[in-house]
Amino acid sequence: MPDLGQPRPNLDTHTHNRTGRRLTAILAAATLISGAATSIAAASPSTPQGNGAPVPVLSWSDCTGGFECSDAAVPLDYRDPHGRTITLHMIRHRAADPAQRVGTLWMEPGGPGSSGLSFARDNYADLPSALRDRFDVVSFDPRGIGTSSQVECYSDDQYDAAVAATKGVPGPDAFDTAVKVAADFDQNCVTKLGDTAGLFGTQYVARDIDLLRQALGEQQLTFYGRSFGTYVGTVYAAMFPHRVRAMALDGAYDPKHYADQPYAYDEPQYVALDAAMDDFLDWCAQNQTQCGFGDGDPRAAFTALKSDLDANPVQLPTGKKANGFTLAYRLLFNMDAGKVIWPSFGQALHQAQQRDPNSFLLRPPSPASYDQLNPNTVVSCNDRDFPTSLSKLERHVTASADEAPLLGAPWAYAPPMYDQNSAPACVQWPVERVSRYGGSYRAAGSAPILVIGTTHDPDTPYQDAVALSRTFDNARLLTFDAEGHTAFGRSACVTDAVASYLADLTLPKAGTVCSDEVPPATVPAASARSASTGSGSQYSELRDGVRDDHDLIRPAR
Repeated sequence: MPDLGQPRPNLDTHTHNRTGRRLTAILAAATLISGAATSIAAASPSTPQGNGAPVPVLSWSDCTGGFECSDAAVPLDYRDPHGRTITLHMIRHRAADPAQRVGTLWMEPGGPGSSGLSFARDNYADLPSALRDRFDVVSFDPRGIGTSSQVECYSDDQYDAAVAATKGVPGPDAFDTAVKVAADFDQNCVTKLGDTAGLFGTQYVARDIDLLRQALGEQQLTFYGRSFGTYVGTVYAAMFPHRVRAMALDGAYDPKHYADQPYAYDEPQYVALDAAMDDFLDWCAQNQTQCGFGDGDPRAAFTALKSDLDANPVQLPTGKKANGFTLAYRLLFNMDAGKVIWPSFGQALHQAQQRDPNSFLLRPPSPASYDQLNPNTVVSCNDRDFPTSLSKLERHVTASADEAPLLGAPWAYAPPMYDQNSAPACVQWPVERVSRYGGSYRAAGSAPILVIGTTHDPDTPYQDAVALSRTFDNARLLTFDAEGHTAFGRSACVTDAVASYLADLTLPKAGTVCSDEVPPATVPAASARSASTGSGSQYSELRDGVRDDHDLIRPAR
């Protein structure tokens, strides 16, 4: 339940704190939120705009580190804009140079499921000074995520059991099991979320953002969206094109495929993930000394390792066990760092071969993971129009597993967790998708939108960025020729171009390609214990598996 009127949780930590965050009884929660939020709104009513929803009244207070935080009450269901409300939690850092202030830079996190509060706080210091000096940097936890009434369909114990039963090399019953687990997940969503389960889609998030824009007193927003945040930005621009001053979308989604042709979106994502793993294994074969895994044939060694771990899971100090799917889980999220992390992959895979529980690739999903993975599936199923045919589902899931045997196969049959593997849950989703956006994505009349794509992105394939740049009426494509997910913060060339556009409205030249990826580099040794303090660099966070999201945009050090 939301924590309206309660002390705000420490936003600097990534601890697993469910108090005031779960929406396991959202009907009761919504009633409580509505009553509490109405008392705030009644004290200083705002003029309704747009669809008639009242503009929230913000009350900022210090929340450490130079940041201010505020609650904002918005309609739970925009079909009833004056009905029940849900409380969103916001964060802001004022412009460092008020005399040069341009406006608000809205930072939209990825996921779906990642916290905007953490996104802004974790990355603020590494933003270019041109952005920190001239903008109030603002973000929020979107509805159903983090401190904004976190949704939970599966408990930690339920997820643990489903994950433990998933294999790195799926067996012949894998599809039937995946369908049954997904149906159980869906039923849990309906049981716990009640009549609100369909209210967490991106159309409603875009409406939330526009109400918050008004609450901030801004005529237009400057917007940076990363990964899934690019789809949020796309929908916002489509719905409110004249409210966009400047928008940069990094690691872009092809919106038509994502929302309307989901299998056409998912299958390339499986292929892109396996292609990135292929690239790593090719590098490992050619750089055995630096990689240290595979004895000359890392591809065969990796395939054997998945089977070996399935047959004989590694007992961990936590009491859990790590199998072949554990490898697939950790590789998916850490692959996003690009070439710079490859030597750590080699070291960690070698440790896994030796059955060393200290390998970060042998860390099963944590409770913090589940906080993100629950809403990931709920938002996906509300956004995406899957055909309801189970036979069509089986054909596509089987084809994806066959096309991507390294990492795609274990993910294709996993429990509902992340992006492309939500199909079994979404095909059976029993809820009306009232918060889904189904209109045009042209954003006619908007300012130019800068779309950034990475050529070997394992998470949002480069062709999606190309497609999005062609979908908008007014867009410019910026290419980062590199491995890894997204580009801002990983490429000085891209970072400078994005900052120049957001600050000064100067677009990069058409056809610009940046190619300054950090090469594979030996990572300084650091223990898991030292990294878990939160004081380590991006290297240690990735290597030791402390972070379960991948929303750092700062460069590796």
